[in-house]
Amino acid sequence: MRQTVDTRLRFTLNGAEVSLDAAAERTLLDVLRSDFGLNGPKYGCGMAQCGACTVLVDGAPARSCVLRAARVSGRQVTTLEGLADPDTGALHPVQRAFIEMQGAQCGYCLNGMVMTAAALLAREPAPDRARIREALRDNLCRCGTHVEIIASVERASALIAQDKPNA
Repeated sequence: MRQTVDTRLRFTLNGAEVSLDAAAERTLLDVLRSDFGLNGPKYGCGMAQCGACTVLVDGAPARSCVLRAARVSGRQVTTLEGLADPDTGALHPVQRAFIEMQGAQCGYCLNGMVMTAAALLAREPAPDRARIREALRDNLCRCGTHVEIIASVERASALIAQDKPNA
C-alpha cells in the first residue's frame, strides 16, 4: 500500500522548529525514528500498552506508537534525546539518576520510564513513593528492575531539589 502525502506538519521537536510532508496515517513514532533518526522512543507493543514509545507532547506523556503525527502540528514534542541541556549536553536529572541508581537493564522500558518520570517531576518535584508508583504503573518493565527504577526517580527528585537555586 502506497502512502500519499496528506499534510505538511510543523511542530517543535526537542526545542527546534521542524516541518515535513507526511501521510495522515503515519504515527509519530514512525516519523521520529524514520524521518528524524531519533532512537530514544522504541517500538514495543504498538498498542499504547507498554510505554516504550513514550514522548512528551506539550510536557505530558504520550504514546507515540498510536499517536498520529498530524496530531502534533503546532505542539512541542520532546524525546529522550531532547531532555539533555542543548547548550552544554548535561544530562537531565532523571537521566543522571537512572545512571547513578542503575535503573535500567535491557533498555526496553527505559525510554518510557525516563520520559514519564520527567513529566511527573516537572509537575510534582517531590512525589512520595506511592505517587511515583502510580505515575509509572502503565510502563512495563520486563527485567524486574522496579526497585531500582523507583530509587532512580527518588534520586532525580533529590537532584532537582539540589540543582534549584535558593530563593
